[in-house]
Amino acid sequence: MNLAKLITADRIRVPLESTEKIGVITELIDVLAQTNGLIDRDIALEAVLKREAERTTGIGYGLAIPHGKSDGCKSLVMAAGKPRDPVDFQSLDGRPVTFVVLLVSPPDQTGPHIQALAKISRLMNIDEFRAAVAAATTSEALFEAISSYDTTDSVL
Repeated sequence: MNLAKLITADRIRVPLESTEKIGVITELIDVLAQTNGLIDRDIALEAVLKREAERTTGIGYGLAIPHGKSDGCKSLVMAAGKPRDPVDFQSLDGRPVTFVVLLVSPPDQTGPHIQALAKISRLMNIDEFRAAVAAATTSEALFEAISSYDTTDSVL
């Protein structure tokens, strides 16, 4: 799984304008809708919010990966962004979120969905990647960070 092939620069927002979790998720769903990544925005949003209500997707290191399975898309899609100000996602480590990656996939594409989740999580374990994400002040810089550190097609 190569995340750089899954995401495009037009699906990255720096900064995200929302100051709360639901707003950030909605903003990224809208990015996918505006870039023709979704066939039904509302169904996709509902799936991601339902998953978020079950358990936080704030996993630590300032990262949240809101995600859901939905008939609102034809294939796995990804959007990412950095909120203007840190957002409370009730993260497992108690820290606010400064980097959000949103994934939506059809219900029958479990493998790619899980691979993408794992890849994002593992990238965040790399100190240099976290520093590049933290330093990114534009959508292009965040895209470059993802592209330059995600150079393999396999899960780390």
